[in-house]
Amino acid sequence: MRSLYADHLLARLQKTPNGRLHRRLLQVLQQAITEGIFPPETRLPASRDLAKELNVSRNTVLNAYESLLAEGYVTARTGSGTWVAKMLPEFSPEPVQPHSPESQRALPAHSLSTRGSELLGYANASPYQWGAFVPGAPDVTAFPHQLLRKIENRLQKAPQIDQLIYSNGGGCPHLRQALSEYLRVTRSVKAEAEQIIITEGIHQTVDLISRVLADVNDPVWVEDPGYWGTRNILRCNGLQLHALPVDADGMIPDTRNAPIPKMVFVTPSHQYPLGGLMSLARRQQLLDMARRQRFWIIEDDYDSEFRFSNPPHPALQGLEDNAPVLYMGTFSKTLYPALRMGYLVVPKSLSHPLRTAAAELYRGGHLIKQRAIAEFIREGHLAAHIRRMRLLYHQRRQFLLGLISRYLGKDFLPRYSHDAGLHLVLSLPDGCDDVAIASRALHKGVVVRALSQYYFTPQQERGLLLGYACVDEPTLFAAFTALRQCLCQEGMIEQ
Repeated sequence: MRSLYADHLLARLQKTPNGRLHRRLLQVLQQAITEGIFPPETRLPASRDLAKELNVSRNTVLNAYESLLAEGYVTARTGSGTWVAKMLPEFSPEPVQPHSPESQRALPAHSLSTRGSELLGYANASPYQWGAFVPGAPDVTAFPHQLLRKIENRLQKAPQIDQLIYSNGGGCPHLRQALSEYLRVTRSVKAEAEQIIITEGIHQTVDLISRVLADVNDPVWVEDPGYWGTRNILRCNGLQLHALPVDADGMIPDTRNAPIPKMVFVTPSHQYPLGGLMSLARRQQLLDMARRQRFWIIEDDYDSEFRFSNPPHPALQGLEDNAPVLYMGTFSKTLYPALRMGYLVVPKSLSHPLRTAAAELYRGGHLIKQRAIAEFIREGHLAAHIRRMRLLYHQRRQFLLGLISRYLGKDFLPRYSHDAGLHLVLSLPDGCDDVAIASRALHKGVVVRALSQYYFTPQQERGLLLGYACVDEPTLFAAFTALRQCLCQEGMIEQ
């Protein structure tokens, strides 16, 4: 129950971006109470539990609860928590103004930093990472865990000293060499082993790049819509985000409406979340601009392996020799997310600086695990696993598309129909409240994400991200049936 409440509050927090975090939380709690989400005489979640689920400090929740108490929305019962008042105040909550400078100076010394508050204020990681329709979740049950464990056990029997100490060389050399060969064959990436840095995933990769290659207030281009995780890390590191729209050909680069950037973050092989493919002409345009205006292109190739009807398109990085591109990928989709292993391919001029910076910031490790992944790749197991999963995911995608066509109609099919990825976008009528629909679905046990939450700027386009990869067809059908009921209740389709 508390997780459902927390998801509702998270959605409201994301639509209330201005002001200090605990004042924003106060506002959404007031709205939830007046709207009956928390009915009268209902016990609110314990402050410690709510703080954990919202990923904020407990002080943030306590401050919001204290304000609710002072304004008459709740009562405190000694030993039994905080309860919604039987009679609510006779006014609707107005938007809460941020603290005055005087009150900010009175905050206790242990309060969050401005950067910390900014990060948590935009936090968007869901507590739900598995099930229909969680987007981006691979079927981890289909991975050959015993095979990888067998390789690890063999390596653990006689570990080398250099596998048990800190790594300052960018990661296990065997894995970097294996990736150099693998990426050259599968993605046309041009890189030697010393140009590859092993990281703990895309978030750490973005953090490394933004710290080393940009200064505070430098302009950065991001896709709109785009991945919230990248935006949050860039924002936390003090960069100025400029969201550029995307169309069927990818990001629309335009220096008339945005300053010349320090870096440009793109997902050219499968735009996230809409699913488009950046055209060759648009890729060449972006490369030409990067060379003339001296900025870096950061290519996120997060699920390029799962293109079902045609071979994967070559990476942007490999279109030119010495391209001004940093290419980043991860094993989270091809193997499993908890592995926490990614990689960054950099131009030769950046190899030594970024390897050194990674060692200073993160103190590399997990070298035996990395060596095991290297053997897993070299023995052909990764390629075989991807082939199997590509067939499985394609089957599940087609099944879900069939349900949409049959029970909802062609107007609900994805706007970009590229046959790829681990999710699709269910189109909804412009102007509808996709956040409210997602919240209604969650109460039925179905996890979807609202497309509007991926936009940086206000948009009319609405939709729902439906992940289909991690569950079988009967589970997809049951979840789709529940989601269809939500759409009926919203008056979008007939019963």
